[in-house]
Amino acid sequence: MDIETLRIIWFALIAVLWTGYLVLEGFDFGVGMLLPVAGRTDTERRVLINTIGPVWDGNEVWLLTAGGATFAAFPLWYSTLFSAFYLPLLLILVALILRGVAFEYRGKLDSDTWRARWDTAIVVGSVLPSLLWGVAFGNIVRGVEADAVRSGPFAVLISALNPYALLTGATTLTLFLLHGALYLMLKTTDDLHRHISHLAARIAPVTLTTAAAWAIWTQLAHGSTWTWAAVAIAALALLGAVAAVREGREGAAFSLTSVVTVAAVVLIFGSLYPDVLPIRGGESLTIHTASSTAATLTVMTWVALALTPLVLAYQTWTYWTFRRRISTTDIPRSAGLPVRARTFLD
Repeated sequence: MDIETLRIIWFALIAVLWTGYLVLEGFDFGVGMLLPVAGRTDTERRVLINTIGPVWDGNEVWLLTAGGATFAAFPLWYSTLFSAFYLPLLLILVALILRGVAFEYRGKLDSDTWRARWDTAIVVGSVLPSLLWGVAFGNIVRGVEADAVRSGPFAVLISALNPYALLTGATTLTLFLLHGALYLMLKTTDDLHRHISHLAARIAPVTLTTAAAWAIWTQLAHGSTWTWAAVAIAALALLGAVAAVREGREGAAFSLTSVVTVAAVVLIFGSLYPDVLPIRGGESLTIHTASSTAATLTVMTWVALALTPLVLAYQTWTYWTFRRRISTTDIPRSAGLPVRARTFLD
């Protein structure tokens, strides 16, 4: 294949990797944010953690792969992004580390105070990435201020907190909340399931309003003619999800919020193309100016064709193995067991 075709393929593949990350990590961010609200007792909170225990760290593989693919396929895009968004990305990294440690350490001591502190870490480690990923993507679509980039990371951080980017962050935050609530509805039973369904019904209208405002703003300010299709699909899927939540059809609602996430990524990357990072007041980076050589892209394509089916098969097996619902009766009485040991319940 010629280099232009390879560039387009890898731009699309990076969008696919981000889609996988946001769909899968989105629901476990939602579970983390809902932990103190959906889980009214320690046993219920342990149920919530167990629903994502076998999968949350596997979901993060999509982020690592997206970052690695960007580094190899579009090194100038990668280096500029990490230079411009150094502080927000550092905050996300710290939040993800804190969250992972909290999952592992929460059950190490039989102490309410100990568990409450780690629960707070899980909430913070879920809220910050949910918000900041949206803010980052909002600024990527809107464009980075050239003067801010030249002034340093603090100037970029201040300029990043613009209305459009904050609305994008609010959209990812509320969408992940709803996505996580629906996942919990699929994984819980009895009174806990009913409580979470009430929470999902309250979150759904907020998500609908926020996402609608963001999609219309994005399309009118940055979209092209064909991205109206992504807006329409997202709108129909989100309306369907809200209706499904009211009817208690959590499986359909969860599938539809996944479709909303896919449509949102299509809108973001469709609004960018052929740019990969617009620069306001400077020369934007495009897939043509930021890509690697044809040889590099060719090797990457063959590696992706060989390894991607294995990754998909493994993750499919994981979700199938841990597919059943969890109730409070599945949680052992001892609170001192490590989280890792408590996630592999029959």
